[in-house]
Amino acid sequence: MYALNNLKGKGKEDDGGHIYTALGTSEQSSSSDILTTKVKEPTKLKPPLWNTLEFYAYLVIVPLAVLYIFYTGYNISKETNPNYIKYYRRLEPGWLFGRKVDNSDAQFASFRDHYGALFLALIAYLFLTHLYRIFLVPNSPAKLPTQPLRRTYFFLTFALIFLYVLFGNGLIKILIILSINFLISITLRGSKLNPIVTWLFNLAVLFGNEKYDGYKFEWFNENLAFLDLNVGLLTRWTITFNICMLRMVSFNMDYYWSFHPSPDSTEVILGESYKNDRDQAPLTEKDRIVTPCFKEDYNYINYLSYVLYTPLYLAGPIITFNNFISQLRYPKEIDIKSTFFYGIRLLGAMLLMEAMLHFIYVVAMSKSKAWSELTPFELGIIGFFNLQYIWLKLLIIWRFFRFWAMADGFEVQENMLRCMVNNFSTAGFWRSWHRSYYRWIIRYIYVPLGGSKYSTYNMLIVFTFVALWHDISLKLLAWGWLIWIFILPETIATKIFTEKRFGDKPYYRHVCAIGGALNLVTMWAANLVGFAVGLDGMKVLLSNIFGTSQGFITFFACFFAIFCAVQIMFEIREEEKRKNINQEIRY
Repeated sequence: MYALNNLKGKGKEDDGGHIYTALGTSEQSSSSDILTTKVKEPTKLKPPLWNTLEFYAYLVIVPLAVLYIFYTGYNISKETNPNYIKYYRRLEPGWLFGRKVDNSDAQFASFRDHYGALFLALIAYLFLTHLYRIFLVPNSPAKLPTQPLRRTYFFLTFALIFLYVLFGNGLIKILIILSINFLISITLRGSKLNPIVTWLFNLAVLFGNEKYDGYKFEWFNENLAFLDLNVGLLTRWTITFNICMLRMVSFNMDYYWSFHPSPDSTEVILGESYKNDRDQAPLTEKDRIVTPCFKEDYNYINYLSYVLYTPLYLAGPIITFNNFISQLRYPKEIDIKSTFFYGIRLLGAMLLMEAMLHFIYVVAMSKSKAWSELTPFELGIIGFFNLQYIWLKLLIIWRFFRFWAMADGFEVQENMLRCMVNNFSTAGFWRSWHRSYYRWIIRYIYVPLGGSKYSTYNMLIVFTFVALWHDISLKLLAWGWLIWIFILPETIATKIFTEKRFGDKPYYRHVCAIGGALNLVTMWAANLVGFAVGLDGMKVLLSNIFGTSQGFITFFACFFAIFCAVQIMFEIREEEKRKNINQEIRY
């Protein structure tokens, strides 16, 4: 993922190689500033290495290692494996080649089991919204604050119906929480109490939702107990409310910052004329985010239509309030071709997931702790494929809802920029995993806390929040703190062993590859603790790897294969620079 950071009007997009450059600089002063990165001197392109004996070796070793990994994953998933009896009850009848399917992950199962309903909702929504847009919404930009944003009425109407079907009377609780948050913002306006009370309230809601499991109407009055009976299709509205909380904070903070615009903002530079009549649409996403809306735009209807916007409500990607309203005031034509091909790519990812679920049963294994008598390598394969599964399921979920928003005419962030195994940098990994959330953290947490001036402490606060935001549990806290610990060595090393000082040394690339391999191993370990096997599973894995001679040999063999893969990643990045491909994702 890739951040923006205000440099007093001098900031430009940067390669973003490491977190201490991408997360901000000491020049940041206003918490209202959208992030850009420091300007980086042009790097000298290196000659291609593909046609060298060294890389011929890498291009043999890595594909063979990948094939062996998949073979091992399939082999330990066979019915003949002694551990099969421990987890086979978690498998369901499948539809590929007579195989059973591992649909035991509750999060993805709730999405996969409702493919039909979700696609029907998408089609119905797009049909109605485009009819509404054609007949009731003018195509011209709404440049004046007196010009209403008529699409918000459709957004809000559809959202209320859609969410009532999903959550039943839980929608009443959602609306109550949203209304309190809105009152905080509108009452405190530009006061310094606004961000303080906003954060205290939203953190209290997160903890309250977890502790009281969505509350009960009967707790407030016995006569309201009948409202608890209608819980909708998904029964628990709190599961998806964490994403909603991010939008609540975005509205309040964007409204607060509209009273304190940064000195280099377009609004300040152009003065009153810009505030009241905006002839030009914001040219970039940065402009849409940093430019405050009209004061009239921060109203209850716009707020609800933003927070409850159907295509993005359940999982994101996350878009700021300023950006959302800006795209309504200056609507864009839908790029039908790119949207269509994006949908094809989404279907391809869904088919890939189906193949994985039918042939490699690692999720069921990890949930049943079915790993006795496995070799250290086989244990590692369970962990590895669990992480691949997490990456792919999130990619599918986020791309589905992004595709929905794209087809509705909204430009939102792609959350997954690279495959998780194509990231040799810990910092680079977090810039390319859940990118919209990463950028939300930069804008609303990291910079207001002082940015890189207090980088080490701020990163600890950031990852503590990220862990608790995902789930209030010990293993997630352990995950967050492990990530913070693992980022520190890279941050220190990249400050000491700079390319400017050592780039011409023949050993520099290989030392960096060792560091990249260590980054990959530590990232995988942290994510295994947080999202796959937990602390208990990690103890078993580590004891088998480092407690036996076979485990040591396996580890170093795997580490060598990862080292070779990192060398290929380095060359891929160089190739991207040479061909000037994908300028937004450069490491």
